[in-house]
Amino acid sequence: MATLKTYRQKRDFGTTPEPKGRRARKSGNSFVVQKHDATRLHYDFRLELDGVLKSWAVTKGPSLVPGEKRLAVHVEDHPLEYGDFEGTIPKGEYGGGTVIVWDRGTWTPVHDAAKGYAKGHMEFELKGEKLGGRWHLVRMHHRPGEKRENWLLIKGEDDAARSEGAPDILEERPESVKTGRDIKEVAGEEPGWSSKTGKISRKGRSQAKSKRPAATDEREAPVLPDLSRIKGAKKAPLPAFVEPTLATLMKAPPTGPRWIHEIKFDGYRLLARIEAGRVKLLTRSGLDWTEKFGKAIVAALQAMPIGSAFIDGELVVERASGASDFSALQADLSEGRSDRFVFYVFDLLYLDGFDLRSLPLIERKQLLSKLAGSGLGLIRYSDHFDEHGALVLRHACRLGLEGVVSKLRDASHRPGRGKAWIKSKCSARQEFVVAGYVPSTVSRRAIGSLILGVYDGDRLEHVGRVGTGFTGAVAEELFRRLDGMRIRESPFSERLTADEARQARFVRPELVAEVEFGAWTADGNLRHASFRGLREDKAPSDVMREGSKAAAKLPKPPRRRVTLTHPDRLYWPDEGVTKEGLADYYTEVWRYIAPYVVGRPLALVRCPSGITGEKFFQKHAWKGLNPNIVLVKDPKEKSEEPLIAIDDLDGLIGLVQSAVLEIHPWGSTAADWERPDTIIMDLDPGEGVPWNAVIAAASETRERLAGEGLASFVKTSGGKGLHVVAPLKPKAEWPEVKAFTKAIADAMALDSPDRFVSTITKSKRRGKILVDYLRNQRGMTAVAPYSTRARPGAAVSMPLAWDELNEGIGPPYFTVSNTPTRLVALAADPWEEFRAAAAPLEAKKKGRSGRAFAEH
Repeated sequence: MATLKTYRQKRDFGTTPEPKGRRARKSGNSFVVQKHDATRLHYDFRLELDGVLKSWAVTKGPSLVPGEKRLAVHVEDHPLEYGDFEGTIPKGEYGGGTVIVWDRGTWTPVHDAAKGYAKGHMEFELKGEKLGGRWHLVRMHHRPGEKRENWLLIKGEDDAARSEGAPDILEERPESVKTGRDIKEVAGEEPGWSSKTGKISRKGRSQAKSKRPAATDEREAPVLPDLSRIKGAKKAPLPAFVEPTLATLMKAPPTGPRWIHEIKFDGYRLLARIEAGRVKLLTRSGLDWTEKFGKAIVAALQAMPIGSAFIDGELVVERASGASDFSALQADLSEGRSDRFVFYVFDLLYLDGFDLRSLPLIERKQLLSKLAGSGLGLIRYSDHFDEHGALVLRHACRLGLEGVVSKLRDASHRPGRGKAWIKSKCSARQEFVVAGYVPSTVSRRAIGSLILGVYDGDRLEHVGRVGTGFTGAVAEELFRRLDGMRIRESPFSERLTADEARQARFVRPELVAEVEFGAWTADGNLRHASFRGLREDKAPSDVMREGSKAAAKLPKPPRRRVTLTHPDRLYWPDEGVTKEGLADYYTEVWRYIAPYVVGRPLALVRCPSGITGEKFFQKHAWKGLNPNIVLVKDPKEKSEEPLIAIDDLDGLIGLVQSAVLEIHPWGSTAADWERPDTIIMDLDPGEGVPWNAVIAAASETRERLAGEGLASFVKTSGGKGLHVVAPLKPKAEWPEVKAFTKAIADAMALDSPDRFVSTITKSKRRGKILVDYLRNQRGMTAVAPYSTRARPGAAVSMPLAWDELNEGIGPPYFTVSNTPTRLVALAADPWEEFRAAAAPLEAKKKGRSGRAFAEH
């Protein structure tokens, strides 16, 4: 029988920020792995079963190598709320140390879970952000004198497994999936700090449990003013529904001190109705969606120190980068997953018997901020900015966010769409009516693209198609729904052209899709559209064209002439990025990426079945090479096969057609093989290195290069680290350049041996940054600026301005999805002066790097 008695006996909840919790009545199927740096570092592996989290302490952490046995010590059951805990447990308390949520997701038993647990052999499948596939937990024979029950955690043989020599997932992905932070970053916070509750005051920690407010568990009850004395607050019963304020779309945020500005979220707008512990989550049209989002959000709202309230907010799923993502929310809903949901709250309309709608917005927000606190739990307060609206929007867009909502600070609540709230978007995005679909070319039971329209009065106008942004599961679910809605005739008011009607299967126009797109074309169709999800909270008849029908004033993209076969083939299944989507991305960024890939020998990572299939590194020609791809002959390897190069956009799209997901150019051109024009210092953090340490390393590398007369630029790698890149005038040859960069790396390692290493040896890298100079030799390559990475997340290697480098932008922050938005928002290309800044490499006896390199 599952019980939390032992768990509670071991903890003083007046001191530790861990949740007291309770056993759930019904069991779900969540799992969590928490990285726990206590007396010694270990990983707590937890499976939801019988209303609690069955827990094992895995001393060395899980291994993806099949058959490799990892000791898992069975410990006491934990409450389900513990699966969201991340923070510091004060020293002296049980388990004192630092905890992060290293992985989480769902688990599915292969056989009866309860019987397997009782017998001591559980076989199950995990679907997490880091761990996947089939696993075994096997109880070991009890030995005399053993106080605890020892089990073994073993990975099964499947597609999610890794070979013995492959990268260790523990080193490859050390960060929290909840906040993106490393354990050292969390450890730096005050004891008693929790990402769920914020810092806990000394007064709050010292209070006896009996004096602590039961409703909040981890923090003191907020001190609220007497509502009866607030001007404008009216005593009134809680209504069944309140129509929310809706924002009006404008091209730019309003200006002036009357306005405050909030980041626009990318999720579902919901109103939380709370009354005597009963919670309803209502859509903006009044639909009850409480059951749609699972129990955790409801429980978090119930735990707030509230008798009754109406709270306006948005439910989102955040990517590892911290940005909300509607596609990820849709994917979680389709999979029945609820562990990543977060509810951001931004308006308080009723509270404990008082109608607050007549109060100025800023006063309602002040009350709400006290109720929600400042932590990073499931309920989060949406703070605002008082700065100039255009500045806030520009920063939001540079980060690839959706946009900004500007609100009159003194306005009372005004239901419906009006001018009290103004939304300004970074990229074109709106809802469209689904009027048909085109079947997939790679699956018989999936859609390949959707045919879209908007209403003008009672007329349905055709606006084009969207063929990317679908995960495999979503494409199949859409096929299942739409195939049952088929009709014979086109629902559009005007006859489609032969090309528009090609392979079309028309459906009743009853579904609404949210789509992000580059711009409107001159003839009123969508350009470079990407599906974000279905909007079941909006009626098709309400869908009209937003903004101007004319083409947006954006640089006209070059014309793509390469025909893609199977354009709906998924290259990044979880992100819904198809071959067509990748081609669209490279078309959008062509003018940025071209200077770094044209006319150079290239090494490529090809994934014919996408990132979940076979991957191989290739630099020579292959059978069926696209004619737009160029062959170049290495003058030193005349007997070898030719190398790969491209001259134009068609060559790049030819690489896309051939499933090239990473592009690694040489540091020299095919016109001057022996004299490089680029230096790359690859800063690769080992396990346990916080992101701010990598940023500091980049700044130091920049200073050392400046000391040698070289300007440097920075970009994310799209993997774990940063690349500091210096342009050269091609005068020095490869041996000199390698010697120079080795001297820089060796000097950094010698001057700060606790921070840097310059050797590849894996055993020496824990807690340190490898300053990898080996990219700077003949035939070696590094990933190109703006190139995608063949890894989950569809990240790209993103050039940054030095002042953009901060802890909010990690290596995988920029992706295929948000990079075009960023580029449109940039006032200037951060690497615009890259080639103009090139300088020759001067062979000095001794520079500021501190080491001679000429004699190497």
